[in-house]
Amino acid sequence: MRYRNLGKSGLEVSVLGLGTNAFGGRADKEASIRVLHNAVDNGITFIDTANIYTGTKSEEIIGEAFEGRRHEVILATKAGMKRGEGPHSKGSSRQHILKEIEGSLSRLRTDYIDLYQIHAFDPNTPLEETLRVLDDLVTSGKVRYVGASNYSAWQMMKSLSISESKQLVKYVSVQPGYSLADRGIERELIPFCVDQGIGVIPYFPLAGGILTGKYAGGAVPAGSLLDKNPNFAQRMDAARMELGEQVTRIAAEIGTSATALSLAWLMHRPAVSTVIAGATRESQIEENLKAVDLSLSEDILQALDEASESFVYAPPFGSAVRRK
Repeated sequence: MRYRNLGKSGLEVSVLGLGTNAFGGRADKEASIRVLHNAVDNGITFIDTANIYTGTKSEEIIGEAFEGRRHEVILATKAGMKRGEGPHSKGSSRQHILKEIEGSLSRLRTDYIDLYQIHAFDPNTPLEETLRVLDDLVTSGKVRYVGASNYSAWQMMKSLSISESKQLVKYVSVQPGYSLADRGIERELIPFCVDQGIGVIPYFPLAGGILTGKYAGGAVPAGSLLDKNPNFAQRMDAARMELGEQVTRIAAEIGTSATALSLAWLMHRPAVSTVIAGATRESQIEENLKAVDLSLSEDILQALDEASESFVYAPPFGSAVRRK
């Protein structure tokens, strides 16, 4: 396994991380724990979850899996998405965050979160309020580093400016949707992150499986995202399906898989610190690990860039997938 600093922070993370939004859902508890243990046994230290994943089951399973092994992993979770009805049930207010951090700590069976991320920008809460409560959590020892998810470049820049002027904790990372089939962040967010030393943590790195070749020929594998979430079909357009076929052909030319090639491409991109790929089976972890030591030539990188260039300007891939 290779490790990188998360942005310009001192926190080292495995270049391949594990996304866990299927734990307690498409993967039951026993399968999820096997995947988690297999990942860590193979050097994956970065485990990403959120308080809303599978109705909190993901955090609960992770907490059980790493009881007694907490020191072996970097736990990243999030808060901000809707958790119930009524006021203070979502967002990044002091009221909501202080409530949600306690729930996450309890479910994860730990007394600190390595990376606590605001799940989405909250236009109804002043950024200074959000950053002050995050600063308090770091000072208290309940959180070690803070990051954002689904923030645009201007939202990140405004956050850093407030942190600088008010001497508050700064975001060290941002988690956007990013893959060969979803390159929109390259227009503004990636240049910003390179300039400011912010670590990028791509989610949907395989475009829900399109970049693995699993849907070739119209196949719908049992347990796949398309099988469990019919809304995913909205992103299986002809252009993305053709891209998946092109990636598969390029992968075959260099003797690897489309999955490994797609993940390795992200690991070669500027500012990317760790790539969180989901897995519901141990065999998927083993397949994802092939990307770690896959060195891509300039010719292969250029072929991939050219095949996916149109997706620099396409609508965000994740926007349709999240509507469920």
